[in-house]
Amino acid sequence: MFVIGIDPGASGAVAILKKTGQLVHVFEMPAVEVMSGGKAKRRVSPEMLAAELQLYADQGAVAYVEQVGAMPGQGVSSMFAFGESFGLAKGVLAGLKVRTYTVTPGVWKKALQLNSGKDGSRAKAAQFWPDQAKEFSRVKDDGKAEACLIAEWGRNKG
Repeated sequence: MFVIGIDPGASGAVAILKKTGQLVHVFEMPAVEVMSGGKAKRRVSPEMLAAELQLYADQGAVAYVEQVGAMPGQGVSSMFAFGESFGLAKGVLAGLKVRTYTVTPGVWKKALQLNSGKDGSRAKAAQFWPDQAKEFSRVKDDGKAEACLIAEWGRNKG
């Protein structure tokens, strides 16, 4: 069985763990460029996400998706896009018939003894999966680290 962890958002990520805790696959959230208000914006591609998760869904995966909420200083349109990404991730999982749970950042971070900083998530993920530490080496890899840690939290919870 597999455990899927999702850090939603166009700059988020998806992680797949075996029930034993082995990191099988981690990847940035599949996204496409769309024009919005005359500007190119990244948006989650539900079709690409479904294609990536199909194999694991067919083998009885369970998923944990970070429950997102409004963040201070974030604009209305970016918050709407973030919520849309959350809904798309849950919709894709439902379409694939994957049992899905949500978890707030405060809950999974407290359980894994993390603060709210992204660097701590990258360091913690590198500790859990040292053979794949390169996956978390760049500042922009915080989404991959957090997706892995969400899956790890779910693996221990379930």
